[in-house]
Amino acid sequence: MSSLVIALIVFVCVFGSALLGLFLRTSLPEHHLSEDSTGVVKLGTGLIATLAALVLGLLIASAKTSFDKIKDEVTQAGTMAVQLDRTLAQYGRETKEARDLLRSAVASLTELLFSGEGSGLAKLDAPERVARMEKIEGELRDLAPRNDAQRSLQTRALQLTNSLTHMRWLVIAHGEGAIPTPFLVVVVFWLSTIFAGFGMLSAKNATVVTILVVCALSVSGAIFLIEEMDRPLESLMKISGAPLRNALDHLGQ
Repeated sequence: MSSLVIALIVFVCVFGSALLGLFLRTSLPEHHLSEDSTGVVKLGTGLIATLAALVLGLLIASAKTSFDKIKDEVTQAGTMAVQLDRTLAQYGRETKEARDLLRSAVASLTELLFSGEGSGLAKLDAPERVARMEKIEGELRDLAPRNDAQRSLQTRALQLTNSLTHMRWLVIAHGEGAIPTPFLVVVVFWLSTIFAGFGMLSAKNATVVTILVVCALSVSGAIFLIEEMDRPLESLMKISGAPLRNALDHLGQ
């Protein structure tokens, strides 16, 4: 389900609860709207609002951390790819096939993640992509160093290859999102309860309805941002592919 659809569902739930609160205010007997009764509603709404604010803050912080982590890993992957290519270039002409495989792998990865199709993360775990990295590693292991310098370069190249493979799995693990659906459902329930309380405590007029619409849009917008940042490779706010494209321009030189 897309982030926009989730945000729209949240808006409908929250604003619908506010309208329900307005309806209840006009339908309930007067003694249900006494000062004592509305005081309890205010206290309960304030308590839930505090909990919702804390949880929304935690969700935003968690999503932002996940977004930044994936962004840093993609940047590091581009840097390591260039370092690996330069290491192989220093080794000698024997590494030409491995360098070609590396450039092909980076080009394919860039196209997969940043082509705009929105399914890159699902295809990133495909068996052929695992086999491609294993083939590069096999080419490096088959090298026959003739001196200490080449042995050192081969060791360095294998270390970089292992780091790239490790980073790929990290991107897959972190790119799937970290916010559980039940957690989000509870937050939406809290928000709906808050807005129902707002409606019960408010007069039924155009100004109140307008304010409730703006507030409902604000909280649904917050949920939209959380969902977008929690999917850094498949959302409208996806991370930039510039680091990998820049790395691709330098490979094979």
